Amino acid sequence: MTGDEILVAARDLRRDYAMSAGVVHAVRGVTLDVRAREYVAIVGPSGCGKSTLLNLIGAIDAPSSGTLAIAGQRLDGLPDRDATLFRLRRIGFVFQRFYLMPVLTALENVELPMSEAGLGKTERRTRARELLAYVGLGERLHHRPTELSGGEQQRVAIARALANKPALLLADEPTGELDARTGEEMIALFERLNTDGTTIIVVTHDEDLARAAHRVVHMRDGLIVDDRRR
Repeated sequence: MTGDEILVAARDLRRDYAMSAGVVHAVRGVTLDVRAREYVAIVGPSGCGKSTLLNLIGAIDAPSSGTLAIAGQRLDGLPDRDATLFRLRRIGFVFQRFYLMPVLTALENVELPMSEAGLGKTERRTRARELLAYVGLGERLHHRPTELSGGEQQRVAIARALANKPALLLADEPTGELDARTGEEMIALFERLNTDGTTIIVVTHDEDLARAAHRVVHMRDGLIVDDRRR
């Protein structure tokens, strides 16, 4: 896929939640295109709908209405099992709190999604080693999460997200649990990933991380209110 092709095509996406106090309109008609190899930051105040939008794009959640396609595949209305398989094979996720398996080593954590996708042991072990070396953890393969710093755990999480060669990398507040210096290292790593061809959408309150993106989408009250390329 070239940089001119639209990878993410969202049209009038809406997500409503029925609550005891009434219906919450978390995303209220978002239309968004993201081209292959773009690096997009979604920013806005807490509760504006940016994480909900990211979950819709990642097929973690389903829209109440509207359409969504990733790499030409319609995701709205996709059965849960098919959505799960699509996420596994085509989308990588990085979260604020890492969500590594504590009983597994760094190498085993990165291997896990490849195992779920059916890759053979030799192939997934080789790729896991390569990915951990890529994120600067080639010497920490056999350490468990409790033996790694927060920044190292996030690097493992990024390597895991890249395991199945996703078309799209999504990150929700990836620097939120990190100190300033480690956050800067993560920002540099995301820039490198994008330079190497990874399409990235990141949700963040981190102004430095947002400035590193090539395009910043501002949300408020479930709507996109500004969309600027740098």
